[in-house]
Amino acid sequence: MTVADTDALPVSAAKDTTLRQLVRTTLEGSRLRLRISNAFGRSPLAISGVHVARAVARNSSRIDPASDRSVTFAGSAAVTIPAGAEYLSDPVALAVPALATLAVSIHLSEVPKLETGHPGSRATSYLVSGDELSAPELGGAPTTDHWYFISGVDVEPARPAAAIAVLGDSITDGHGVAVNSDTRWPDYLANRLQASPATRSLSVLNVGIGGNRMVEDGLGPNAAARFDRDVLARDGVKYLIMLEGVNDLGVLTRDAPASAEAHRALLQRMLTAYAEIIARAHDRGIKVIAATIMPFAGSGYYHPGASTEADRAAINRWLRAASHADAVIDFDAIMRDPAHPERLRKDLDSGDGLHPSAAGYQLMGYSVPLSLFGGHN
Repeated sequence: MTVADTDALPVSAAKDTTLRQLVRTTLEGSRLRLRISNAFGRSPLAISGVHVARAVARNSSRIDPASDRSVTFAGSAAVTIPAGAEYLSDPVALAVPALATLAVSIHLSEVPKLETGHPGSRATSYLVSGDELSAPELGGAPTTDHWYFISGVDVEPARPAAAIAVLGDSITDGHGVAVNSDTRWPDYLANRLQASPATRSLSVLNVGIGGNRMVEDGLGPNAAARFDRDVLARDGVKYLIMLEGVNDLGVLTRDAPASAEAHRALLQRMLTAYAEIIARAHDRGIKVIAATIMPFAGSGYYHPGASTEADRAAINRWLRAASHADAVIDFDAIMRDPAHPERLRKDLDSGDGLHPSAAGYQLMGYSVPLSLFGGHN
């Protein structure tokens, strides 16, 4: 979750609004709980009601009315969440298939001045005036491709399960994928896990944020700062995939060259942050899988030079070292152009030199060895 300022809800939605948002589950279960967040709000978030239902499709506001359920918090349909807080709902009895689309409808009495949201949802949300929590469809409703206030859906599995948290930036968030397509690379990983009986007890938590950095805030808090809330506080996390750092490297020289001392200082700060995250994960018994930073010399936004490429190579050497993370996914080796290893392979490049193409995201998702996840192979 990030601070949504320029991506705020329209002024017309400031009062008495129903917001219906579509989210994808990755694990089958018979009950669920919703996480509603006011983490970045500066005033209370007043909610008159929340409903959850199975969506008819991932690109429609229509729901299956028979699956519509009221969501309560400490037994009450209405809830006011203090500034800076996140609330977990009471359990909701609703059969949830794996890889299903849920519709979460929130009736807002009044929207706080500073909203907690996720601009890079890659999913359409629907806005309508009044209380339409149980409406079978919000026909003609204005739409926005953002999420607001929902920070997670906890599905209670029918059998013992574990979660894989994927900490990342816009590459994990799915920059460039078609809206409502569920084709981010963690989506492909989730599909593969559910395709085999041996790994169906594993869920995937995508906690990627566009523009995220390891050690400096960007579009949201830096990875080290948000690690507790976005990873350690999640239920059932037993594995962590960490793909972060390209934005730290790119921003350093985006506007002007940096001194050798500045490069060294950033490199040290990043390595320290990686080490801290790994250590804190290990303290909770979480297996850490480091992903190498992919090449981005073709980026017209960052236009990195030789010094930045040297920094990327140094970080990847550190990440590959057996003494740090428990395992490595070498996205650098998988995605680079063999003839120009400082660049993405042309067919895997979206065209901006930084983000993968549709084929690139698919290759990433299919390149994660399922044998990394304990006995789930």
